Amino acid sequence: MPTQLSSSEKLSVVASREQICSDLQGEVVILDIKSGAYYGLNQVGASIWNFIQSPKTVQEIEDAILAEYEVDADVCKNDISILLEDLAAKGLIEINNEASA
Repeated sequence: MPTQLSSSEKLSVVASREQICSDLQGEVVILDIKSGAYYGLNQVGASIWNFIQSPKTVQEIEDAILAEYEVDADVCKNDISILLEDLAAKGLIEINNEASA
């Protein structure tokens, strides 16, 4: 399934304000206040989560992860896209089009 997140540098991503998160030994646990559901992120997911506490473009997120971890660029783009889409579907992040801002 092609994604619009991986191909657009115009999209800005930021963590939603309607959640509480906690760092647990390098991983992150997120409580969605609206649903009461808990979500967990591994070390790489936690790095992304911490990075998007202020608005970042998808390209900035990819660049940060590529600088921090040894990973193939295509794998990185794909994995970040999947994570961001999952977080967006759960309402844990907001995605805005910077071109219309």
